[in-house]
Amino acid sequence: MSRRKGELSKFRIDEEWPFQVSLPSRLTVGPAYVMVRMFAEKLSLAPRGHSFVRDGEYWSTWCFAKREDAEAFQAKFGGEIIAPKDRPRWPGRDRRR
Repeated sequence: MSRRKGELSKFRIDEEWPFQVSLPSRLTVGPAYVMVRMFAEKLSLAPRGHSFVRDGEYWSTWCFAKREDAEAFQAKFGGEIIAPKDRPRWPGRDRRR
């Protein structure tokens, strides 16, 4: 899979923003997204995150450069702190980055 010029790769996001919090996507849609995003932008948030499917539900992963930022985000919105190596991959995709 190719990516657009200048776009951050998944590998680079995992390297530079290794502290990640996953939330069910249903918690971050519509007006809730604006509230979550405004809070996260005050922290060391990556320009983009990841997503995956677990048990038929979509999850959004918010990536931070600082552990304390990820912990503050989780304390406010819940979800789970997840290590990049443990984050599920999309089914049918190979393991290359």
